[in-house]
Amino acid sequence: MFKIGHLKVEIFKIKNRCGYAAVCCSHLTEGKNQQEAYDRMVKALRRTTKRTK
Repeated sequence: MFKIGHLKVEIFKIKNRCGYAAVCCSHLTEGKNQQEAYDRMVKALRRTTKRTK
C-alpha cells in the first residue's frame, strides 16, 4: 500500500488486462507497472486539488 501525503493509494494487478491500477479518493488510474500507475495518481490528485481551490 502506497501513500500520497495522508491519503492511502491501493495498487493492484488488473486481472483481464496487462497492467496495474491505482485507486484513491474516487480516482482510478492505470499503468503498465505499479510505479506508472502511482505517478498517474499523483498527477490526477494534483489536478483535482487545483480545481477545488
